[in-house]
Amino acid sequence: MLNPKFFEDLSGKIAQMLAASPAADLEKNAKAMMTNAFSRLDLVTREEFDVQREVLARSRQKLAELEARIASLEAKLAQRGTSPEG
Repeated sequence: MLNPKFFEDLSGKIAQMLAASPAADLEKNAKAMMTNAFSRLDLVTREEFDVQREVLARSRQKLAELEARIASLEAKLAQRGTSPEG
């Protein structure tokens, strides 16, 4: 019958081999290269993006309200017979 300690030792040795393998180095190097490349790009976080999206939505809403107000004022001026141009 096989000893459970044998499997634990084998598992530990395999883990050590994988940690010291070129694959682990490649992964570390790839992560470092990608981090470096992304740091050079002008990227924003998802949180910053969501904040700016909300600001844009509020600005569009305010613009729509102001356009409606201008149209209403122009209509009132037209009813009075006065041209908006002066």
